Amino acid sequence: MTDTETQPRNTSSIVTRSMEHSAAIDVDGLQPDGNGAAPSTSRKRSKVTGANGHHRAESEPIDPLALSTALHNLEHGVPSRERTPLGSPSRKRQRMYGYGDRFIPQREGRDLHAAFNLLPDLNSPTTPSKSKKRIPQGELHFQRTEEANRTYENVVRSELFGNSVPQVTPPELSPDANFPSSTHSTTINDPSRSRTPPNHLSSSTLAPASLTPSTPHKNIFTYMSPQHHRNGSSHPTPSRTPQSRHGPNMNPFSDLYSISPINFESQRHLLGPKRPPRAISKVPFKVLDAPDLADDFYLNLVDWGSSNILGVGLGPCVFMWNSASGKVNKLCDLQDDIVTSVSWIQRGSHVAIGTNKGLVQIWDAERCRRLRTMTGHSARVGALAWNDHILTSGSRDRLIFHRDVRQPDQWLRRLSGHRQEVCGLRWNSESGQLASGGNDNKLMIWDKLHSTPMYRFSDHTAAVKAIAWSPHRPHVLASGGGTADRRIRFWDTLKGTCTQEIDTGSQVCNLVWSKNSNELVSTHGFSQNQIVVWKVPSMTQVASLTGHTYRVLYLAMSPDGQTVVTGAGDETLRFWKCFNKVERDGIGSEGGGKRMEQMSVIR
Repeated sequence: MTDTETQPRNTSSIVTRSMEHSAAIDVDGLQPDGNGAAPSTSRKRSKVTGANGHHRAESEPIDPLALSTALHNLEHGVPSRERTPLGSPSRKRQRMYGYGDRFIPQREGRDLHAAFNLLPDLNSPTTPSKSKKRIPQGELHFQRTEEANRTYENVVRSELFGNSVPQVTPPELSPDANFPSSTHSTTINDPSRSRTPPNHLSSSTLAPASLTPSTPHKNIFTYMSPQHHRNGSSHPTPSRTPQSRHGPNMNPFSDLYSISPINFESQRHLLGPKRPPRAISKVPFKVLDAPDLADDFYLNLVDWGSSNILGVGLGPCVFMWNSASGKVNKLCDLQDDIVTSVSWIQRGSHVAIGTNKGLVQIWDAERCRRLRTMTGHSARVGALAWNDHILTSGSRDRLIFHRDVRQPDQWLRRLSGHRQEVCGLRWNSESGQLASGGNDNKLMIWDKLHSTPMYRFSDHTAAVKAIAWSPHRPHVLASGGGTADRRIRFWDTLKGTCTQEIDTGSQVCNLVWSKNSNELVSTHGFSQNQIVVWKVPSMTQVASLTGHTYRVLYLAMSPDGQTVVTGAGDETLRFWKCFNKVERDGIGSEGGGKRMEQMSVIR
């Protein structure tokens, strides 16, 4: 390609420079024809140097007539040529396209769109100082704030509406002995009531003025004595209260004698005794080492028996920890097998052990003696559940067996509803219903020993291992899903419907209900590894406990309902004091291990 092919051929430009620099004039076809016509475009470009007088080899002298003609054409405008501004010859004027009168500089060399997309997010880990701090719902200040908001709502309602709007008195606000108890109804049973107070009642049936809704008669900024009310009948405004029509008001708690700007009902809410918030320690009061505790979501290796003894499966062995004495004993060593599940009978000293080879063994924990071994499964037994003398086992072979431990038969019923491993089993001893969860994301409800499920729920989108029946409402079941689901769902097993659900944000590994209050404990895996205490049914977090560095796969509750123990793949067992003590005969007290002989036995 030649040099002339690379040069622009559209317009002429005149560029002048200072005397100490060479000034070049590029003219494209400025020489006129012989007849004085417009300059021809066939001429070569000429370059003329300035004051130094040196010319390039290819340059030619400029004709003054041609130069003046070119300048004349440029000044008067030629349609085929673009006008070059002459006001600032040393620099071209920046042109504005589409911006109106605003000056928006163009930052050449920078991709603003890419730079904006690469800016760190305020909530990203790269800027932790700017990230919004999450409010811990389980802290004491949260409970105090909720209590204060509840009290404020009751006071405002009492001041604005009095007793014209019936309201439920919170159970934690007990009446004070110094104030009269409220006589208003807590429920609205008469939808036909149109006005308050009704005008068809006699004056003898009306409540006192301080408890009967009426037109406000008290100015909270001025105070007058009853004597002034009786003598000031000439005052244009009504000076008598409803009680003064029948004589002096002798009620000392009447608003007439109050020196407070709020009524006595509001004072009762403010000055009445409050239930102090329950403080749950964020630190476990005991930590035990658990070597070889498997980090397997589908196993159930920790259970706390009614005799106050904790059973833990560690590799091929099962160990027992006595809560009263703190002693640890080895129950068994399977030698050529691995423990995959542990479950205590409801009342007694017998414990069932599931193995990796599909066997189910029953041991007498008091005498450390194996009673029998039952077969039937062809894969590991990861879930066990007792219902009196009925032992139910779930396996990786997708089958569920009901076994009557009083009979010599290996199994009583064979259930085949799940399509993948059965990893969760729980009996409801009151209703006789069995809940089973599997790796097929299914939750099934079985009625007693029937081989066909009553309900088959498919709402979960991950494995269902966490299952717990409510001890307060016999037909309420809670279930939790795995990593892809992360939800806790509540079921009404009478109607077969899901009543409530909540997204926990992490894998739900285990669930257990509190025996002493309507609260639920859940343990979680990916990605927060925490223990959460929930208030049911509002599902507000009472406490969030952390400490495990692996998934919290195992959970059990003490017989007295005060303590929960958690186990994780970090090979530790942590004991948390979460609930208050409720006295129960023969359960949860010290020396519970000595009462083994008083419990019922299988044979």
